[in-house]
Amino acid sequence: MGLNKIPPQIVRLLALTVLIVGSYFVARYFLKPPSFGEYGWYRGAAIEEARMQEPVFAGRKACEVCHTEESVQQLSKGEHKGLACEGCHGAGSQHAEKPDVIKPPKLGYSVCVRCHEANPSRPKWHKQVNPKTHYVGQKCAECHVPHNPSEVP
Repeated sequence: MGLNKIPPQIVRLLALTVLIVGSYFVARYFLKPPSFGEYGWYRGAAIEEARMQEPVFAGRKACEVCHTEESVQQLSKGEHKGLACEGCHGAGSQHAEKPDVIKPPKLGYSVCVRCHEANPSRPKWHKQVNPKTHYVGQKCAECHVPHNPSEVP
């Protein structure tokens, strides 16, 4: 069976396959980073790049250094005691370095709703609200103390 006997659609399909596979290997040759595969199936340079990044989170101890005993004690007794401060207030390394210059963003309604909006995938014991019917237009902090939500302000 010669080359003349192979149906033309099969010849085109084989040519297309060779073109796609060839393009893949050419692209892989030019696009693969030099450090890829040094330590397994990822870039070896990624470790050094991650090490060089500035930390953005300060940690809970950095918050406790400056903030009042009252808020720290309130948080340690409240339902949010297991949460990191930066989970609600945002990354705080810059604020911890220059507290008078850089202020954390004001907490709004969206911060509370991020965790407490009614969602059937959340466990039943997790307190949830429907934001369309639960005190529409008010701020959560008008009725709840954010560090200990079961307390009344």
